[in-house]
Amino acid sequence: MGFQGGGMNGTAIENFVCVIFNVSFMNCTWQAGRTASEDTQYFLYWKTSSKEDFTGCQNYIKDNCGRHTGCRFQNVTIENKRAYFLVNGSRSGQNIQSYKEIIKLYKIERLTPPLNVTVNCTEASHGCEIRWQPPCTSHVKKHACFKYEIVIENKADPEKNIKSKTEGSSTGNSYIFESFSAEKRYSVKIRATDNGCLVSTSWGEWSTPVEFGKEQFTSTSSYMLFLTPVLAASLVLFLCIPSIYLKKTSATVPQPRDPFHEISPTDFQTEYKNQLIKHETEEIITIIEEVT
Repeated sequence: MGFQGGGMNGTAIENFVCVIFNVSFMNCTWQAGRTASEDTQYFLYWKTSSKEDFTGCQNYIKDNCGRHTGCRFQNVTIENKRAYFLVNGSRSGQNIQSYKEIIKLYKIERLTPPLNVTVNCTEASHGCEIRWQPPCTSHVKKHACFKYEIVIENKADPEKNIKSKTEGSSTGNSYIFESFSAEKRYSVKIRATDNGCLVSTSWGEWSTPVEFGKEQFTSTSSYMLFLTPVLAASLVLFLCIPSIYLKKTSATVPQPRDPFHEISPTDFQTEYKNQLIKHETEEIITIIEEVT
């Protein structure tokens, strides 16, 4: 909570708020004092240690009249730091109240969304495993420092959302959705908050919704239905054609014949084998055409 220094009452800034976002960016905003004139200008100074000197804002946020209403910061590190803020005002001929506040930086961080949200569904078991990585922060490395809220929405019936929560732990980066139906379409989004560490107790930002369900399995099933006969036909060709080729080749090798003798029974046997191989080949080709 901020406190005001000496000066004319009502001239100090009001509604001072700071937020850390995207890991290392911070915005602080305020409103002009209720009794401050329009030409009152404010200046922010801050430091992260009582032993340091104050540093002035380098990137002010301004209103349409050019008055400072906030400040943007970059490369902010949280760790276990406290930040000391001082906002002074200036106006010719008027004594403006100063505003001071000490803030624990981890408390004002807006957590980024959980990362790498993936869904792996098994149609046979009617279940899906949802996995993710913890949000990025500059000071928290343990997965157990976060707990998560998972919201799964049935896209076919938005009024009947399925909402579930799971507590974060060392193995708390996954969730099993057991009410899965391959005939329905779903989306899932996740956000994080503190689980007993130096993390903001406010809920962080939602992850981008990830859709899963009907279309995924339909496309996969159609692909497999097409792929199966093709593979079967290829396998039949691979196994049968070399054998047929060898048989046919060996059967058609011309044999020496005595021109002074009549056709022997052996010649009739060879001709019969050739006809049998031709018939088998035609049957195999017919089977392959029916499969594909």
